[in-house]
Amino acid sequence: MAEPAPGPVVGFVGLGNIGKPMALRLAASDLPLHVYDVAPEPLAELRDAGAEVTGSVAALSGAVDVLCVMVRDDEQVRDVLLEALTTARAGLTVVVHSTVAPDTPGDLADVAARHDVRLLDAPVSGGAMGAADGTLAIMVGGDDEAFAAARPALDVMGAKVVHAGPVGAGTRFKLARNLMHFVAFTAATEAQRLAEAAGLDIRALGDVVRHTDAITGGPGAIMHRDTTAPIAPDDFWHGVFGHVVALGEKDLGFAVALADELGVDVPLARLAEGRLRKGLGL
Repeated sequence: MAEPAPGPVVGFVGLGNIGKPMALRLAASDLPLHVYDVAPEPLAELRDAGAEVTGSVAALSGAVDVLCVMVRDDEQVRDVLLEALTTARAGLTVVVHSTVAPDTPGDLADVAARHDVRLLDAPVSGGAMGAADGTLAIMVGGDDEAFAAARPALDVMGAKVVHAGPVGAGTRFKLARNLMHFVAFTAATEAQRLAEAAGLDIRALGDVVRHTDAITGGPGAIMHRDTTAPIAPDDFWHGVFGHVVALGEKDLGFAVALADELGVDVPLARLAEGRLRKGLGL
């Protein structure tokens, strides 16, 4: 019986709060792993986990088939790519996990292509906890061939790997996801201020929010349609979202009235009160 084809040799650059646990997942897999970082401590930890530590990005790049990059910002990603291209073998697939500006992946892919190197943008969601237990969501932009080359490594690090489209689609996907994330955080601060002004325990409020969101799905519970167009009256979702709007407008109205009574500024709640119906397509 033929031996299964070996997996790609993987490189990982950037062993920070999320990059290090991602690399540790790879080190625990059957994929050969080479790592590099400017800090010695995570390199020692990865060496102990079985990874091969290299002395530079260039040294790493020439030895791997898939190069994962999880550094701080666009400038660092660009610097890593340019150094990697000095030694990269033709056909290398570079996977940018850092969240960068929307146009950066396309620019970097053009540079890489001149060296016969493929590039994916593949930002992650799930934080350090998801990285540690291999349950990250990884949103990938790039062509099918590059995606297939990187898939064995991506499957080790993430429980939900989404091929979102061409280069740049992964980054746009992540930015849309994080828009909701941080707007929701801001809304949470309004709720905390309202609860505090009403004399409530805001830690207990947080416990209730986490408990019920785990049951209902939180804001993602309304994200099942494949369009944001208005909903026809005979559409299944018209009745569902009509019920959501009835409850939402009632409760938002009460919350805003309470905020006015207590002198609490809740601008997001006021916006939601006026925009919920239209936003849901009704």
